[in-house]
Amino acid sequence: MEKFMIPTWTLQRFLRERERTNPESTGELTQLLASISLGVKIISQMVATAGIRGVHGYSSRINSSNDKIAFLDDEADRVLFDILQSSGHFGSIVSEERNDAEVTSEWSDEAKYVVAIDPLDGSSNIGSNIPVGTIFAIFRRKKEHRRAGPTDFLQPGSALVAAGYSVYGAKTSFVYSAGDGVHDFTLDPSIGEFVLAQEQMSVPQRGSILSVNEGNWPYWDQKTRDFVMSFKQEDSERGLPYTGRYVGSLVADFDRTLRRGGIFLYPRSTKHPNGRLRLLYETIPLAFVMEQAGGRAVDGDLPVLSVMPESIHQRSGFICGGVDDVEDYLRSIR
Repeated sequence: MEKFMIPTWTLQRFLRERERTNPESTGELTQLLASISLGVKIISQMVATAGIRGVHGYSSRINSSNDKIAFLDDEADRVLFDILQSSGHFGSIVSEERNDAEVTSEWSDEAKYVVAIDPLDGSSNIGSNIPVGTIFAIFRRKKEHRRAGPTDFLQPGSALVAAGYSVYGAKTSFVYSAGDGVHDFTLDPSIGEFVLAQEQMSVPQRGSILSVNEGNWPYWDQKTRDFVMSFKQEDSERGLPYTGRYVGSLVADFDRTLRRGGIFLYPRSTKHPNGRLRLLYETIPLAFVMEQAGGRAVDGDLPVLSVMPESIHQRSGFICGGVDDVEDYLRSIR
Protein backbone atom coordinates (compact mmCIF):
# COMPACT_ATOMS: atom_id res chain seq x y z
CA MET A 1 0.00 0.00 0.00
CA GLU A 2 1.40 3.38 -1.00
CA LYS A 3 2.16 5.61 1.96
CA PHE A 4 0.72 9.09 2.25
CA MET A 5 3.55 11.63 1.91
CA ILE A 6 3.42 14.57 4.31
CA PRO A 7 4.23 17.74 2.34
CA THR A 8 7.21 18.97 4.39
CA TRP A 9 8.99 20.79 1.55
CA THR A 10 7.17 24.08 1.51
CA LEU A 11 8.29 26.87 -0.79
CA GLN A 12 9.61 28.85 2.20
CA ARG A 13 11.71 25.92 3.39
CA PHE A 14 12.90 25.19 -0.15
CA LEU A 15 14.03 28.81 -0.65
CA ARG A 16 15.75 28.90 2.72
CA GLU A 17 17.62 25.68 1.98
CA ARG A 18 18.80 27.12 -1.36
CA GLU A 19 19.92 30.23 0.48
CA ARG A 20 21.74 28.23 3.17
CA THR A 21 23.72 26.16 0.66
CA ASN A 22 24.73 29.13 -1.50
CA PRO A 23 27.70 30.96 0.05
CA GLU A 24 26.99 34.06 -2.08
CA SER A 25 23.36 34.39 -0.98
CA THR A 26 22.43 37.41 1.13
CA GLY A 27 18.74 36.57 1.58
CA GLU A 28 17.20 39.41 -0.45
CA LEU A 29 16.15 37.20 -3.37
CA THR A 30 14.65 34.64 -0.99
CA GLN A 31 12.53 37.31 0.66
CA LEU A 32 11.54 38.81 -2.68
CA LEU A 33 10.35 35.44 -4.03
CA ALA A 34 8.53 34.80 -0.76
CA SER A 35 6.77 38.18 -1.13
CA ILE A 36 5.69 37.34 -4.68
CA SER A 37 4.34 33.97 -3.51
CA LEU A 38 2.29 35.74 -0.81
CA GLY A 39 0.84 38.02 -3.49
CA VAL A 40 0.00 34.95 -5.57
CA LYS A 41 -1.92 33.40 -2.66
CA ILE A 42 -4.00 36.55 -2.27
CA ILE A 43 -4.66 36.84 -6.01
CA SER A 44 -5.66 33.17 -6.13
CA GLN A 45 -8.35 33.84 -3.52
CA MET A 46 -9.47 36.98 -5.37
CA VAL A 47 -9.87 35.03 -8.62
CA ALA A 48 -11.74 32.20 -6.88
CA THR A 49 -14.22 34.60 -5.26
CA ALA A 50 -14.56 37.17 -8.07
CA GLY A 51 -17.99 35.89 -9.06
CA ILE A 52 -19.56 36.00 -5.61
CA ARG A 53 -17.96 39.38 -4.92
CA GLY A 54 -19.36 40.77 -8.15
CA VAL A 55 -15.89 41.71 -9.39
CA HIS A 56 -16.17 41.34 -13.13
CA GLY A 57 -16.00 43.49 -16.20
CA TYR A 58 -13.73 46.40 -17.01
CA SER A 59 -12.82 49.67 -15.35
CA SER A 60 -12.56 52.96 -17.22
CA ARG A 61 -8.76 52.76 -17.24
CA ILE A 62 -6.58 51.81 -20.23
CA ASN A 63 -3.25 50.03 -19.78
CA SER A 64 0.10 50.48 -21.51
CA SER A 65 -1.04 48.34 -24.46
CA ASN A 66 -4.20 50.40 -24.97
CA ASP A 67 -6.31 47.52 -23.65
CA LYS A 68 -9.15 47.99 -21.18
CA ILE A 69 -8.14 47.09 -17.63
CA ALA A 70 -10.37 44.55 -15.94
CA PHE A 71 -11.27 45.19 -12.30
CA LEU A 72 -9.35 42.05 -11.34
CA ASP A 73 -6.28 43.28 -13.27
CA ASP A 74 -6.36 46.42 -11.15
CA GLU A 75 -6.78 44.47 -7.91
CA ALA A 76 -3.96 42.04 -8.72
CA ASP A 77 -1.64 44.89 -9.68
CA ARG A 78 -2.29 46.73 -6.42
CA VAL A 79 -1.79 43.59 -4.33
CA LEU A 80 1.60 42.80 -5.85
CA PHE A 81 2.75 46.42 -5.77
CA ASP A 82 1.83 46.87 -2.10
CA ILE A 83 3.33 43.58 -0.93
CA LEU A 84 6.53 43.95 -2.92
CA GLN A 85 6.91 47.58 -1.88
CA SER A 86 6.96 46.56 1.77
CA SER A 87 9.71 43.96 1.16
CA GLY A 88 12.31 46.70 0.62
CA HIS A 89 14.43 44.49 -1.66
CA PHE A 90 13.75 46.00 -5.06
CA GLY A 91 13.88 49.50 -6.39
CA SER A 92 11.44 49.73 -9.29
CA ILE A 93 8.50 47.84 -10.78
CA VAL A 94 7.19 47.53 -14.32
CA SER A 95 3.66 46.23 -14.72
CA GLU A 96 1.42 45.71 -17.71
CA GLU A 97 -1.15 47.84 -15.90
CA ARG A 98 1.18 50.83 -15.35
CA ASN A 99 2.44 53.11 -18.10
CA ASP A 100 5.81 53.84 -16.50
CA ALA A 101 8.34 52.13 -14.29
CA GLU A 102 7.55 53.13 -10.72
CA VAL A 103 9.98 53.63 -7.86
CA THR A 104 8.69 51.59 -4.99
CA SER A 105 9.89 53.03 -1.69
CA GLU A 106 12.36 55.10 0.23
CA TRP A 107 14.79 52.15 -0.05
CA SER A 108 14.73 52.14 -3.84
CA ASP A 109 18.18 53.65 -4.33
CA GLU A 110 19.77 50.95 -2.15
CA ALA A 111 17.74 47.97 -3.39
CA LYS A 112 19.48 45.26 -5.36
CA TYR A 113 16.69 44.20 -7.74
CA VAL A 114 13.93 45.43 -10.06
CA VAL A 115 10.79 43.43 -10.91
CA ALA A 116 8.62 43.23 -14.04
CA ILE A 117 5.16 41.64 -13.73
CA ASP A 118 2.05 40.72 -15.63
CA PRO A 119 -0.25 40.71 -12.57
CA LEU A 120 -3.15 38.79 -14.11
CA ASP A 121 -2.43 37.26 -17.49
CA GLY A 122 -5.52 36.10 -19.41
CA SER A 123 -7.97 38.12 -17.31
CA SER A 124 -10.38 38.45 -20.24
CA ASN A 125 -11.12 34.74 -19.72
CA ILE A 126 -12.26 35.11 -16.09
CA GLY A 127 -15.94 35.01 -16.98
CA SER A 128 -15.43 31.73 -18.86
CA ASN A 129 -13.74 29.98 -15.90
CA ILE A 130 -10.56 29.53 -17.94
CA PRO A 131 -7.24 29.43 -16.02
CA VAL A 132 -5.42 32.75 -15.65
CA GLY A 133 -2.10 33.53 -14.05
CA THR A 134 0.71 35.82 -12.92
CA ILE A 135 4.12 36.17 -14.60
CA PHE A 136 7.21 37.79 -13.06
CA ALA A 137 10.83 38.58 -13.93
CA ILE A 138 13.55 39.73 -11.53
CA PHE A 139 16.61 41.64 -12.76
CA ARG A 140 19.59 42.94 -10.82
CA ARG A 141 19.78 46.73 -10.89
CA LYS A 142 22.39 48.26 -13.15
CA LYS A 143 25.23 49.47 -10.98
CA GLU A 144 26.04 52.45 -13.16
CA HIS A 145 22.71 54.09 -12.30
CA ARG A 146 22.31 55.53 -8.83
CA ARG A 147 18.58 55.96 -9.10
CA ALA A 148 16.27 53.02 -9.77
CA GLY A 149 14.22 53.49 -12.91
CA PRO A 150 13.23 52.24 -16.37
CA THR A 151 16.81 51.89 -17.63
CA ASP A 152 17.34 49.08 -15.10
CA PHE A 153 14.88 46.96 -17.11
CA LEU A 154 16.62 47.35 -20.45
CA GLN A 155 18.59 44.13 -20.11
CA PRO A 156 18.42 40.88 -22.10
CA GLY A 157 16.75 37.85 -20.57
CA SER A 158 20.17 36.22 -20.20
CA ALA A 159 20.74 38.70 -17.34
CA LEU A 160 17.71 37.52 -15.34
CA VAL A 161 18.24 36.59 -11.73
CA ALA A 162 14.94 34.72 -11.42
CA ALA A 163 11.60 34.36 -13.16
CA GLY A 164 8.43 32.37 -12.89
CA TYR A 165 4.69 32.23 -13.11
CA SER A 166 1.56 31.00 -11.38
CA VAL A 167 -1.59 29.48 -12.79
CA TYR A 168 -4.96 29.88 -11.07
CA GLY A 169 -7.09 26.95 -12.14
CA ALA A 170 -8.10 23.60 -10.66
CA LYS A 171 -5.00 24.13 -8.53
CA THR A 172 -2.83 27.17 -7.85
CA SER A 173 0.75 26.59 -8.92
CA PHE A 174 3.97 28.52 -8.37
CA VAL A 175 6.69 27.64 -10.88
CA TYR A 176 10.02 29.44 -10.70
CA SER A 177 13.68 29.31 -11.63
CA ALA A 178 16.64 31.16 -10.16
CA GLY A 179 19.04 29.74 -12.73
CA ASP A 180 19.30 26.33 -11.05
CA GLY A 181 16.53 24.49 -12.89
CA VAL A 182 12.76 24.84 -12.70
CA HIS A 183 10.80 23.98 -9.57
CA ASP A 184 7.05 23.46 -9.29
CA PHE A 185 4.95 24.09 -6.18
CA THR A 186 1.23 23.63 -5.55
CA LEU A 187 -0.81 25.60 -3.04
CA ASP A 188 -2.19 23.35 -0.30
CA PRO A 189 -5.26 25.26 0.96
CA SER A 190 -5.41 23.16 4.13
CA ILE A 191 -2.17 24.67 5.44
CA GLY A 192 -2.02 27.81 3.28
CA GLU A 193 1.42 26.95 1.93
CA PHE A 194 2.97 26.11 -1.43
CA VAL A 195 4.39 22.59 -1.29
CA LEU A 196 6.93 21.05 -3.62
CA ALA A 197 5.29 19.10 -6.44
CA GLN A 198 8.26 18.60 -8.74
CA GLU A 199 11.91 19.58 -8.48
CA GLN A 200 13.97 20.07 -11.65
CA MET A 201 11.17 20.03 -14.23
CA SER A 202 12.15 18.92 -17.73
CA VAL A 203 10.26 19.58 -20.97
CA PRO A 204 10.08 16.65 -23.44
CA GLN A 205 12.35 17.36 -26.41
CA ARG A 206 9.58 16.36 -28.78
CA GLY A 207 5.91 16.33 -27.95
CA SER A 208 2.62 15.75 -29.73
CA ILE A 209 0.71 19.01 -29.15
CA LEU A 210 0.50 22.10 -31.36
CA SER A 211 -0.77 25.20 -29.54
CA VAL A 212 -1.58 28.21 -31.71
CA ASN A 213 -4.46 30.63 -32.34
CA GLU A 214 -5.49 29.72 -35.89
CA GLY A 215 -7.84 32.67 -35.92
CA ASN A 216 -4.74 34.66 -36.87
CA TRP A 217 -4.21 32.56 -40.02
CA PRO A 218 -5.07 35.44 -42.44
CA TYR A 219 -2.33 37.58 -40.89
CA TRP A 220 0.53 35.05 -41.00
CA ASP A 221 3.16 34.82 -43.70
CA GLN A 222 3.17 31.76 -45.95
CA LYS A 223 6.03 30.02 -44.14
CA THR A 224 4.14 30.13 -40.85
CA ARG A 225 1.01 28.78 -42.53
CA ASP A 226 3.00 25.96 -44.14
CA PHE A 227 4.56 25.07 -40.80
CA VAL A 228 1.21 24.87 -39.01
CA MET A 229 -0.28 22.84 -41.90
CA SER A 230 2.61 20.37 -41.72
CA PHE A 231 1.52 19.29 -38.25
CA LYS A 232 -1.89 18.30 -39.59
CA GLN A 233 -0.54 15.77 -42.08
CA GLU A 234 -0.39 12.07 -41.30
CA ASP A 235 3.22 10.91 -40.93
CA SER A 236 3.82 8.05 -38.49
CA GLU A 237 7.60 8.42 -38.62
CA ARG A 238 7.38 12.01 -37.37
CA GLY A 239 4.52 11.25 -34.99
CA LEU A 240 2.09 13.38 -37.01
CA PRO A 241 -0.53 14.71 -36.89
CA TYR A 242 -0.12 16.62 -33.63
CA THR A 243 -3.10 17.26 -31.36
CA GLY A 244 -4.35 20.85 -31.38
CA ARG A 245 -4.70 22.52 -27.96
CA TYR A 246 -5.20 26.26 -27.45
CA VAL A 247 -6.69 27.87 -24.34
CA GLY A 248 -6.10 31.54 -25.15
CA SER A 249 -4.55 32.25 -21.76
CA LEU A 250 -0.77 32.48 -22.18
CA VAL A 251 0.20 31.02 -18.81
CA ALA A 252 -2.19 28.07 -19.24
CA ASP A 253 -0.95 27.23 -22.74
CA PHE A 254 2.67 27.68 -21.66
CA ASP A 255 2.23 25.53 -18.55
CA ARG A 256 0.82 22.66 -20.59
CA THR A 257 3.65 22.96 -23.12
CA LEU A 258 6.25 22.93 -20.34
CA ARG A 259 4.78 19.83 -18.72
CA ARG A 260 3.77 17.82 -21.80
CA GLY A 261 5.99 19.11 -24.58
CA GLY A 262 5.06 20.12 -28.09
CA ILE A 263 5.20 23.67 -29.38
CA PHE A 264 3.43 26.93 -28.59
CA LEU A 265 3.33 29.70 -31.20
CA TYR A 266 2.33 33.34 -31.11
CA PRO A 267 4.28 34.55 -34.16
CA ARG A 268 4.55 38.00 -35.66
CA SER A 269 1.88 38.83 -38.22
CA THR A 270 0.67 41.63 -40.44
CA LYS A 271 -1.77 42.49 -37.65
CA HIS A 272 1.04 42.61 -35.09
CA PRO A 273 4.31 43.16 -37.01
CA ASN A 274 6.39 43.23 -33.81
CA GLY A 275 4.45 40.45 -32.13
CA ARG A 276 1.49 40.55 -29.74
CA LEU A 277 3.03 39.54 -26.41
CA ARG A 278 5.10 41.80 -24.18
CA LEU A 279 8.81 41.08 -24.12
CA LEU A 280 9.78 42.19 -20.63
CA TYR A 281 7.09 40.61 -18.47
CA GLU A 282 5.69 37.84 -20.68
CA THR A 283 8.09 36.32 -23.19
CA ILE A 284 11.43 36.91 -21.40
CA PRO A 285 10.43 35.30 -18.07
CA LEU A 286 8.65 32.38 -19.76
CA ALA A 287 11.59 31.86 -22.14
CA PHE A 288 13.91 31.77 -19.12
CA VAL A 289 11.78 29.09 -17.46
CA MET A 290 11.50 27.07 -20.69
CA GLU A 291 15.24 27.08 -21.31
CA GLN A 292 16.02 26.25 -17.68
CA ALA A 293 13.79 23.19 -18.19
CA GLY A 294 15.80 22.17 -21.26
CA GLY A 295 13.55 23.64 -23.96
CA ARG A 296 13.93 26.50 -26.41
CA ALA A 297 12.23 29.85 -26.97
CA VAL A 298 12.64 32.21 -29.93
CA ASP A 299 10.97 35.43 -31.04
CA GLY A 300 10.66 34.10 -34.59
CA ASP A 301 14.31 34.52 -35.50
CA LEU A 302 16.42 35.02 -32.39
CA PRO A 303 16.55 33.39 -28.97
CA VAL A 304 14.22 35.45 -26.78
CA LEU A 305 16.86 35.68 -24.05
CA SER A 306 19.29 37.40 -26.43
CA VAL A 307 16.92 40.23 -27.35
CA MET A 308 17.80 43.59 -25.77
CA PRO A 309 14.61 45.46 -24.77
CA GLU A 310 14.44 49.01 -26.08
CA SER A 311 11.36 50.00 -24.08
CA ILE A 312 9.57 48.60 -21.06
CA HIS A 313 6.38 47.66 -22.94
CA GLN A 314 8.03 46.34 -26.10
CA ARG A 315 6.20 43.57 -27.95
CA SER A 316 7.63 40.30 -29.23
CA GLY A 317 6.86 37.17 -31.17
CA PHE A 318 7.04 33.97 -29.12
CA ILE A 319 7.62 30.36 -30.12
CA CYS A 320 8.62 27.88 -27.43
CA GLY A 321 8.64 24.20 -26.60
CA GLY A 322 10.87 21.16 -26.79
CA VAL A 323 14.18 21.58 -28.61
CA ASP A 324 13.28 19.27 -31.51
CA ASP A 325 9.93 20.95 -32.13
CA VAL A 326 11.37 24.47 -32.06
CA GLU A 327 14.24 23.36 -34.33
CA ASP A 328 11.62 22.13 -36.81
CA TYR A 329 10.05 25.58 -36.73
CA LEU A 330 13.36 27.37 -37.30
CA ARG A 331 14.22 25.11 -40.22
CA SER A 332 10.83 25.69 -41.81
CA ILE A 333 10.98 29.50 -41.73
CA ARG A 334 14.59 29.68 -42.91
